[in-house]
Amino acid sequence: MAVVKQKILIVEDDIDVAEMVTAYFRAQGYDVITVNWGEDGVRACLTHHPNLAILDIRLPDIDGYEVARRMRSDRRTADVPIIFLTEKRERADKLQGLELGADDYITKPFDIQELRLRVRNALQRISQGSLTNPVSGLAEGALVEERLATALQKDSSSLLLVSLENLDAFRETYGFVASDDVLRAFSVMIQNTMDEVGVKEDFLGHLGPAEFVLIIHPSNHQALQDRLRTRLTQSLDYFYPIKDRERASQRPDKLSVMMNDMLNVKGRFASVDKLKVELLRLKR
Repeated sequence: MAVVKQKILIVEDDIDVAEMVTAYFRAQGYDVITVNWGEDGVRACLTHHPNLAILDIRLPDIDGYEVARRMRSDRRTADVPIIFLTEKRERADKLQGLELGADDYITKPFDIQELRLRVRNALQRISQGSLTNPVSGLAEGALVEERLATALQKDSSSLLLVSLENLDAFRETYGFVASDDVLRAFSVMIQNTMDEVGVKEDFLGHLGPAEFVLIIHPSNHQALQDRLRTRLTQSLDYFYPIKDRERASQRPDKLSVMMNDMLNVKGRFASVDKLKVELLRLKR
């Protein structure tokens, strides 16, 4: 029996980049469809039913965000994983992609091996129902949405958004293996702090690749937030190699922690999607 290849759609207007990525993924055993315009990308997604789409943001006609928006609004393509491949690095640009349901976000120039692993991880998540993050092992996707839906109905649920800022800049300097190690260690520290300060019913999961949502009881909200802020902030310098620590501490794009909270969310949002968008907007 012939093996069915997984299908990747690449929407990229830079011909050199498009040809390089296409050739690479075909050599990896994928069936690749490549287009150079956004409108063609939307049509190709409906025609070829890809397992995953890699979208550039800057396209000659409609941008990658609009391609993603149309994909998410059509039930036939709503669940296709999306990886944005772009030169944009601003937080607002990344948030816009995450709000549209992007699975990952990689900036140019990129490491083709990193892109391969991001594609593999996204395809694994969709095959497993997007239940756990492949780096941290924490819940994401449907599991997180289920717990957020429950929080909207309960009298005693507060939310804390903990974001690891500038992980992309760290990855560009030290590589994706080192950045994954940082993300993994960061998630373990959050979990350990919750075990020490929280209660059994507290929940931790991913809202985005480097964004964590904690669903916690209001009674220990402040104590947990204070302990997390101290522990996480004090640890950040140690993620850098010893020779770079002093210089890294002066960089405007150094690793940092951002926290935002919502107390007693019951009845405040009409849907989980509206709650997620508002949580991400708190970062701006």
